[in-house]
Amino acid sequence: MRHSLPIAPQFYVTAAQPCPYLAGRTERKLFTALQGDTAELLNDALSKQGFRRSQNVLYRPACAECASCLSARIRVADFRPSRTQKRVMRRNAPLTRRFSAPWATEDQFALFRRYLDSRHADGGMADMDIFEFAAMIEETPIRSRVVEYTARDGDGGTDLAAVCLTDLLDDGLSMVYSFYDPDRRGDSLGTHAILDHIEIAREAGLPFVYLGYWVPGSAKMGYKAQFDALEIYVGGAWRALRDPAAQTEIGRPRTAEPIAEQVARIDLPDSVARG
Repeated sequence: MRHSLPIAPQFYVTAAQPCPYLAGRTERKLFTALQGDTAELLNDALSKQGFRRSQNVLYRPACAECASCLSARIRVADFRPSRTQKRVMRRNAPLTRRFSAPWATEDQFALFRRYLDSRHADGGMADMDIFEFAAMIEETPIRSRVVEYTARDGDGGTDLAAVCLTDLLDDGLSMVYSFYDPDRRGDSLGTHAILDHIEIAREAGLPFVYLGYWVPGSAKMGYKAQFDALEIYVGGAWRALRDPAAQTEIGRPRTAEPIAEQVARIDLPDSVARG
């Protein structure tokens, strides 16, 4: 007997688990698979609606009593670096940027492990081995690139300073995951990677750089609010972030919209929705 799989995406919800950003809260995610010829179309469309990619899955927070995780992106044309960010750019000017296909290397994994052990030793990725790392980098059904930043060492060679896994969307660049040399913490390499991606997008004529989720009240995510021309996805629309402190109201407990209604509001491309 022949069976044909539906092309139209099916949406699911994860079980509740402790929130990694705000103590005492739980999180759950609405997610769907990225597969087939429509993967790029779906990724482009759902990224504009607050979703993020992890390997071959697109997800968006769907927590029962919290709406703190806000998808954030920078309007490239309107961005102006602060004085501090200009200093970061000058400090890291000697770094060399290199693009490559999404292929994991031992040097990347070694840097990744040092980064996790220094910055996120108790996080959800703390136990990732090289095979899981390779899957994170390589399992992508869409256009992705690895952006490496290297520095000259004392012997005339190069050292890997920072790495970013980046997706190419139809309206911008999505910074999926970044990590850097913890011994160069004073160089603000995470900030540099974002600033450099803004420049890459500007050169390519792309209007946005997607940063993932900004979480008011979370020290881990506070740095994103320091960028000019930031937009957050709230109530089904992108809105300029005027006053980061005022957004704490969004994260207060609320009655969640039913999952079925959330799914019904998702706007799918015609070629994907038809199935």
